[in-house]
Amino acid sequence: MAGSCYGNIMNVETTGASLGVARAEGLNYGGVQASETIAAKDLKHMEKYKTIIKHVSERTGIDGAVIAGIVSRESHAGTILDNGWGDHGNGFGLMQVDKRYHKIEGTWDSEAHITQGANILRDMIDGVAKKFPQWTKEQQLKGGISAYNAGLRNIQTYDRMDIGTTGNDYANDVATRAQFFKKQGY
Repeated sequence: MAGSCYGNIMNVETTGASLGVARAEGLNYGGVQASETIAAKDLKHMEKYKTIIKHVSERTGIDGAVIAGIVSRESHAGTILDNGWGDHGNGFGLMQVDKRYHKIEGTWDSEAHITQGANILRDMIDGVAKKFPQWTKEQQLKGGISAYNAGLRNIQTYDRMDIGTTGNDYANDVATRAQFFKKQGY
């Protein structure tokens, strides 16, 4: 199973989106239900990237559902980007790779770009595993997702890993979206 060396996303504990992030999406409730609702809205647009995501997953070992969860959170499957750019011109592509920290690879919706994002995530998971070897694979996976947004230095404890991420809910929201996409065959 792709991504299994990095834990099983379906076994990651998650509280879903914060009320603040959910409200920004037009919802009046937060949590797992909000993350699932947002992911479901992105599903139609995500389908055009499914083959690429699955191919990248096979090559990198990163679960395609986790990639899809990040693509949903970062760019709503590309629907909120301006010529591939977001985050005030700093984030590039479906996975919003930050040009201030990385040399951009590929076009915004290409396999090269998704591969770059998956490799950045893999590096973050590996960094969390090195920093917290006592954590389970699923805890390390969740920590890596958080670090993808806020960096390794932000991860201090398991329970507070999302403090300092965008919306203070990044890993919880992405993990829930990823669980949704896993059920959709990603």
